[in-house]
Amino acid sequence: MSSLFTYTLRIADSSLILGQRMSEWCSNGPTLEEDIAMSNISLDMFGQANGFYQYAAQLDGTKSADELAFRRNEREFFNHQLVEQENGNFGTTMVRNFLHDVFNFLFYTELSKSKDETLSALASKSLKEVKYHLRHSSNWLIRLGGGTEESNTKVQDALEELWMYTGELFEMDNLDTELLNNGIAVDNSALKLEWDIMVNKTLVKAKLTRPEEVYMATGGKKGLHTECLGFILSEMQFLQRAYPDAKW
Repeated sequence: MSSLFTYTLRIADSSLILGQRMSEWCSNGPTLEEDIAMSNISLDMFGQANGFYQYAAQLDGTKSADELAFRRNEREFFNHQLVEQENGNFGTTMVRNFLHDVFNFLFYTELSKSKDETLSALASKSLKEVKYHLRHSSNWLIRLGGGTEESNTKVQDALEELWMYTGELFEMDNLDTELLNNGIAVDNSALKLEWDIMVNKTLVKAKLTRPEEVYMATGGKKGLHTECLGFILSEMQFLQRAYPDAKW
């Protein structure tokens, strides 16, 4: 398993799992307009995931993009733990997405400069959608935080609950460092300062308090996940596992 293959797979996995989470809002949105918006975000994430899976499949040479998405077990997924967290209420979803959207915006901005032409092209294409995702979640966070006492409390509680999953976003392991030295990967640790600035600015507008620094969960890059991922995969992969190699 090459370093570039694994790196590409990590990006694809986070997009796929967040897309699956957002698809759960289809027909459940608080308004028709928002239902459509969240469904479209889900489709954007699936599209991004497919692009990276196709490249990973090309690098691997033995598995298709569909097999990479639907034929791997929980320990073989390398997504951020943040994206697998449950939707909860609408405010919880917006908090989770906002924290990851800020990271995605910064990450894809840097990845678009990669010496790997395919990763660079995929990042540039994804960035157009990520900018909308960030604007969407930011605006809702400000509206909910500055709304009623109840809405403010709900998003503040969600922020406190999800904060422990943000530290993982900026971790670097030997694989990251190897590809960074070759001009391919992004230095995630270098994104932390700008992420802090962007997050803090929005939290002030939303009348929310940044959580205290707490123990940070980790392990997504090593295939370690919360119990949430297993439930996601059991639903997402059901048809492909029940009818292997089926064509439709």
